[in-house]
Amino acid sequence: MRLKITEGIHILLLLMMIISLDPVFTSAATKTETLLTNANICRSSLYRSSSKMKYRHNWLNCIRRYKALYEDYPESEQAPWAMYYSARMYTKLYGYSGLEEDLDTALGVYERLTEDYSAHRLADDGQYKRGQIYYQYKKDLAQAYVEFLKVEIKYPAGDMVPKAKEMMDKLAAVIGKARNAEKEQTPDELSSDDGKLTAVDNIRHWSTPTYTRVVIDLESPVEYTSHLLKEDPDLDKPRRLYLDLEKTYVGTDIVGEIPIKDGLLQMARAGQYTSDTVRVVLDIDSIKDYKIFRLHDPFRIVVDVSGVEEEPEEKLTAMNASSRAVGKGIRKPESPDSTVSLARQLGLSVKRIVIDPGHGGKDPGCYFSEAIREKDIVLDLAKRLKKKIEGRLLGCEVLLTRMNDLFVPLDERTAFANVKKADLFISLHVNAHKQASIFGVETYFLNMATDERAVMVAARENATSEKNISDLQTILNDLMLNTKISESSKLAYYVQDGMMTQIKENYKANKSLGVKQAPFYVLIGAEMPAILVETGFITNYTERKRLMEEAYRDMIADGIVEGIESYIKGIDLTYRQG
Repeated sequence: MRLKITEGIHILLLLMMIISLDPVFTSAATKTETLLTNANICRSSLYRSSSKMKYRHNWLNCIRRYKALYEDYPESEQAPWAMYYSARMYTKLYGYSGLEEDLDTALGVYERLTEDYSAHRLADDGQYKRGQIYYQYKKDLAQAYVEFLKVEIKYPAGDMVPKAKEMMDKLAAVIGKARNAEKEQTPDELSSDDGKLTAVDNIRHWSTPTYTRVVIDLESPVEYTSHLLKEDPDLDKPRRLYLDLEKTYVGTDIVGEIPIKDGLLQMARAGQYTSDTVRVVLDIDSIKDYKIFRLHDPFRIVVDVSGVEEEPEEKLTAMNASSRAVGKGIRKPESPDSTVSLARQLGLSVKRIVIDPGHGGKDPGCYFSEAIREKDIVLDLAKRLKKKIEGRLLGCEVLLTRMNDLFVPLDERTAFANVKKADLFISLHVNAHKQASIFGVETYFLNMATDERAVMVAARENATSEKNISDLQTILNDLMLNTKISESSKLAYYVQDGMMTQIKENYKANKSLGVKQAPFYVLIGAEMPAILVETGFITNYTERKRLMEEAYRDMIADGIVEGIESYIKGIDLTYRQG
C-alpha cells in the first residue's frame, strides 16, 4: 500500500514537471515571475564573485535578462521591478567601467520607470535614485536638488519624500557654502570697480495687515548685510531689521522717514551711517518671518515681511460650530455635504486670481515689428482671459496687474498679487528664439532652471543676464521659504494640459514644450501658487501668425481656464478624500 502511495506521488510530481515545462500550461504570469527570478539569480551570482564583476559582458548578460522582461512583457507586474534592478546594475557597473554612458543609461531607465509606471510603488524610488546619481556620481548639485525636489512634487505620498527632503536640506547647505567660498576667492562682481559710491535712489513699499514688501532701488549693484535687533525698552526702541549697504550714499530723492504703519512695520528709515555706508532701518510692530533677496537690471533689494495669517471667518465659524456640536453631544453626520466641498468650507478654494500681462510701457518684450509686440499681445490675451474666467468660474474675481500700456516693475507685480490676497497668480508672455524653426507652448513655475534654454527664457523675461540669475544661493534661499512650489507645479501642469488640448483640437501643427522650472523674478515672493505661461514663439512664422489671430488668443484663454478649473477640482477632491 505504501509503495502504491509513493508511486502515485512520484507520478503526480512528474506530471507537474511536464506541465510546468509545457508552454500550453504555463501562464504569462508564471513566465514573467520565472524570468524575473532567473534575472535576480544572475545578478546575485555576479555580486558574489569579485572576479566576474571585472568583466563587462557578465553585467550585460544579467541586464539583458531584465530588459527582455520589461520590453516583452511591459504590462506584467514584474516589468517595473526588472526596470528598477536594471538601472541599479548600470549604476553599479559605472563603478567598474567609469563610462559616463552607463550612468546616462541608468538615468534613462529610471526616468522611463517614473513615466511608464508612475502609480507603482517603485516610481518614487526611481526618481530618488536619479537624484542620487547626479549627487554622488555626476557631482551636479543643482540638478540633484531638482531631482530630489521632483520626488516631493510628483509623489507627495511616497515613502521616499522624507529622504528626498533630507537631501534637499543637505544640498542647500553645500551649495550655499560653495557660493560663499566662490565670493571670497574672486573679486566681488557686485562692487563698484572704480571706487565711486552708488546712490540709493528710492524706497518703495506695499502693505497689508499680514504682508509687506519693501524695495530699495539703487543706481548699480552693491553688497549688503542685514541684522535683526531685539526690542530695547530702555531706549524706547522697537525691534528693528536693518540693512547696511556698502559703498553707497543717500540719493537726493530719498525721504528720511517713510511711515508704513500696517501692523507689521512702523516705518522705514534711511540715513548715511558712515561715509560710504547707507543704513536702511525697518521699525517692527509685529512680524512672523522675513526674507531678503536682490533683483537685477535695475538693481534693487527686496525685503518681504509676513505676519500671522488671520483665520478665514468661515473657517472659524465652522470650527466653532463643530466644537459646540461635539460639546453638546450632537452626533456627526455620516458623510459630508456633497454640495459644498470641505476646501470651500474652509476658505481654501480659488476666489481671486491675478493675471499679469508681461512687460508694457517702455518695455515691449519680444518684438517683431511695431504692429507685433509681446506687450500688446499679452494685454489683449489677459483681458480675454479675465472675461472668460469671470464668466465660467462664478464668484471668482479677476484682477490685472496692468489694464493698459503701462510699465510695471517685476517686483511690483508680485507685490500687487500679495497685497490683493490673490489665490492664484498667472503671468502671460510670448516666447522668442534665435532659431526661427523653434515653436511650441510651455508653462513654468519658480525653481532652479533644469536646462540651458530655461535659463535663457528666464534671463529674457527677467530683462537681465544669464550670469545674474545663476546666483544659486539667492534662489535656494527663496525656495526654502516658498511653500507654494508643489501647488504651483500642479497648476502649471493643469494649465499646460488645458492649452494643449485646445491647440490639438484646432491645429494640426502643434507642439508641447512641457512644464519647466526657472528663476523668474516676477514669481519670487508670491504667496500663492504662481506660474508663467509662454503662449507661443513670435520668432516662428506659424506661431507669430497665430498669435495675431483673435481666435488663437481665445483658444489659449479657454485652455488656461480649463486648466484652472481642473486645478480647483483637484483641490476639492483632495479635501474631500482627506
